[in-house]
Amino acid sequence: MNIILENGQQVDCYTDMAATFTAMRVNPRHYEWFVSDVETNVSVPLLSQGNIWITGDELADVLEARIQFIWAVFSAFPVGMRIAVEEAPVADGNPSFWQQPKLLPQLTGACFEVVCWDSCATILIGVSEAQAAAFSRRYFDAKPLSCSGDGF
Repeated sequence: MNIILENGQQVDCYTDMAATFTAMRVNPRHYEWFVSDVETNVSVPLLSQGNIWITGDELADVLEARIQFIWAVFSAFPVGMRIAVEEAPVADGNPSFWQQPKLLPQLTGACFEVVCWDSCATILIGVSEAQAAAFSRRYFDAKPLSCSGDGF
């Protein structure tokens, strides 16, 4: 399932990944993460290295600080699975969110993808029905991502 949260009344910060994972009922420690296209409101030394593979423990530790991700793509993989990444997923300037009728995570084999879009939207790509339902219960303004081609 693909979900977008924008223009809602229930969030202080759309791209607060700790709050997003809590709402999805996802423990980031249960995944390997490829994190790409990152821009934040504070310095995050681990993520300033560019596109990077990190463990779930590393991500959970980073998210203990309140961070707003302006742009970012978080690609979740089963623990122990790290693929060679030839082209890193991108958020900024990526038109596929609005144009692909069957949108999938940008990396093959990813369980799901969370996209932080310009500090004003959170996009969930390929999440399970349970994750989408939990997220939607917490953020009732969340809606299915419509790929109309109109752009954001």
